Amino acid sequence: MLKLRLLNAVAPAYFFMATAVTFILHFSFFIPTIFPNSDASPRRSTILHTVVFLFLMFNALGNYIMTIKYPAESANDTVIPVCSPHCSDKVDAHYLLNGRHFCKLCKKVILKRDHHCFFTGNCIGNKNMRYFIMFCIYTSCTCLYSLVLGVAFLTVEYSISFENPLTFLTLLPLSTGYFFMGTISGLQLFVVLMLYVWLGIGLVCAGFCCQQVLLVARGQTWCQMQRGQLVENQSPWRANLKDVFGTRWILGLILPVQTVEMCSEDIDAHKQD
Repeated sequence: MLKLRLLNAVAPAYFFMATAVTFILHFSFFIPTIFPNSDASPRRSTILHTVVFLFLMFNALGNYIMTIKYPAESANDTVIPVCSPHCSDKVDAHYLLNGRHFCKLCKKVILKRDHHCFFTGNCIGNKNMRYFIMFCIYTSCTCLYSLVLGVAFLTVEYSISFENPLTFLTLLPLSTGYFFMGTISGLQLFVVLMLYVWLGIGLVCAGFCCQQVLLVARGQTWCQMQRGQLVENQSPWRANLKDVFGTRWILGLILPVQTVEMCSEDIDAHKQD
């Protein structure tokens, strides 16, 4: 449990550090190098890529904040249950009743708990699932977009050709060796490392997002799937998606705003806050 609590504190710091590094690389190195301005006025391509990057970053950070702002905790369950020594769920949560879970990290009762996200530091449930899914989507898009610009930066600045598919696979070990031999700069090695970080985070977020959308469409949660519970949901998949994404789901795709009507318990919870 101590390791989980430590991870719960380190993961958000890692996220903000990676975000700050990505922001600095984009506006200090990538954009000026790939799209140099010959005169005082910026080029259309520079403005276009700046707007695209800021849009992706704004939605990723906005949905990240909304995931934390609207926690999935229950406002009616204020008593912390005591976990018995024979409880099978000894990792981070145990099942109560009526689709509720008690999270041992949050120390709160969670409604329709899906999982505990260490990057946000809270549980994902019925109230913040939509924001979490959109956070994964835009984080994946931001990382993959940064990967493309990073490759373009290395091509323009250091004349590295990526025509051979094996170039990317051997780029990190070769760059590490060249760095210790004094052949390449620390900036080049750092950008190469960030390429692999962006690729890894982008693919993980994309895969995790697809999994969450599938579970939502089936009316199931990750906790239920781990416990081997098959949910006999009578609602069609469209209704399940509507419950999470709301009626204004198109607006939620482009802006981190609330698109789901709050139930009475949700309103009481925010009044107490």
